[in-house]
Amino acid sequence: MNDLHIRRAALPDIDPVLRFWREAAEGTSISDDHDGMSRLISRDPEALILAERDGHLIGTVIAGFDGWRCSAYRLAVHPDHRRQGVATALMEAAEQRFDALGGRRVDAMVLETNEPAHRTWATAGYHRENHWRRWVKPLVGAVPAGGAGGRTVPDHTTPDHA
Repeated sequence: MNDLHIRRAALPDIDPVLRFWREAAEGTSISDDHDGMSRLISRDPEALILAERDGHLIGTVIAGFDGWRCSAYRLAVHPDHRRQGVATALMEAAEQRFDALGGRRVDAMVLETNEPAHRTWATAGYHRENHWRRWVKPLVGAVPAGGAGGRTVPDHTTPDHA
């Protein structure tokens, strides 16, 4: 793992990261587009952490801190580089960031159906809190003109989704 390089993302990394997530990450988000990523990097330039090996992007994590809570999103490792310590290195970098910012606890967003991720997070010392569930509401105007980058965004305003 000596050749692993961990760094913060910059604006020119947006398109490569979005392509990487389509290949290596589970699930999609309404924010998975150029505008959403640009806002993230512009607002918090140290939040998106990248792992590279031989100049190739092989892992990501978003280490968000709002001044109150530490949140980890988009921990993703390229399938060819899994089980080689990349996720561990990314989470160590995220946790160092959180510690430096005064964070006390990390919340991780993990898909319910992503069993390999459950094992990864558990191995890193995280535990599931079954008494919490995520509640979401897309904001009006949140979907960019032209849709969501080719994805269908559910319309939660119709009675079928009440």
